[in-house]
Amino acid sequence: MNSLNNLWSDDVLMKAAGLPQQELPAACLYIVGVPIGNMGDITLRALWVLSRADVIAAEDTRETRKLLERFGIDARLISVREHNERHGAEQIEALLAEGKRVAMVTDAGTPAVSDPGARVVEYLHGIGRRVIPVPGPSAAVTALSAAGLLGAGFTFIGFLPPQPKARRQAVEALRARREPFVLYEAPHRILALLEDIAEVLSPERRVVVARELTKKFETISAMNAGDLGKFASTHDPRGEYVVLVDEEPPKEEGLTAEAEAWLRDLAPEMPASKLAAIAARRTGMPRQEIYAWLIHERDAAGSSSD
Repeated sequence: MNSLNNLWSDDVLMKAAGLPQQELPAACLYIVGVPIGNMGDITLRALWVLSRADVIAAEDTRETRKLLERFGIDARLISVREHNERHGAEQIEALLAEGKRVAMVTDAGTPAVSDPGARVVEYLHGIGRRVIPVPGPSAAVTALSAAGLLGAGFTFIGFLPPQPKARRQAVEALRARREPFVLYEAPHRILALLEDIAEVLSPERRVVVARELTKKFETISAMNAGDLGKFASTHDPRGEYVVLVDEEPPKEEGLTAEAEAWLRDLAPEMPASKLAAIAARRTGMPRQEIYAWLIHERDAAGSSSD
C-alpha cells in the first residue's frame, strides 16, 4: 500500500462522497479516467483509487508522475503503452495474482478509448480477472456536450488512417452514415482531414471542430462542410482535435432548378461521368441518378437539334 498524503486520507470531500466506506477489492484492475487538460476535472474517486493502488500502469510514466505529484500521491509505476500491451497485460496479471490492486491510466482521458488499454482488458477478461471502471473525462463526450449536434445518438470513430489515400477512402465510407459521428485527429494531419471532409461530404452537413478542450486556448468552431476548406486555409493547427459531423440533413427530391442550370452549363466542358461524381459530392444525390439525368439531357438536346 502506498504511503498516503493526508490530503486524500482524511479529506472532508472524500468522506462526503462516502469513499472510505466503499469497497476497494484487491486483485483487480481499475481503469481510471484522468483529465484531458484541466487538472480540476479529476474525480474524487479517481484520486481515491490512485492513492490506494499498489501499482499504476501508465502510458507514459513521466506524464503520470507529474499528475500524481500534483496531488501528493506516491505510487509505483510501470509502463504499459501501445507497443508493449501484451507484455504489460502479463505483467499486470502477475501482480493481480499476488493480490495487488492495479490502476491503469493513459496520458489524458480514459484508457482503451483511442488509447492503449483495450488489449490488456481483453486479456484479463479472458482469464477471468475482474476489471473495474472508474469513469473520468472523455474528449468525445466533452466535445459533444458543446457541439449542439441535432442527430439522435452518435458513432465514435476515433482516428482515421494517417495515410492520405486510406484516410480519403475512410471519409468516403463515412459519407453514407446518416447519423452523427466523432473523429479524433492530430495537429499535423488536421488540415488534410478537413479538406477531405469538405470535398466528400454534402456541403450543407454541419461540422464542429474542437481543439484544446478544457485548456486555456480551447476553441469550438461550428460550420457547414462546404466552409471547411476556407476554415482550413486560415487555421493555425495546434493541439489535439475532435471533429464532430452532424446527421445528414434531409435532401430535396431530385435536382433543384439551380443545380440543373449549372449542370447544363458545365456539361459541354467535361465528361458526364466526372461531372456526375462532382455533383454527387456537392448535392448528396446518388451519382448514378445525376449521370442518368445528364445523359437524358444530352440525348434530348441532340434530338431537338435534328
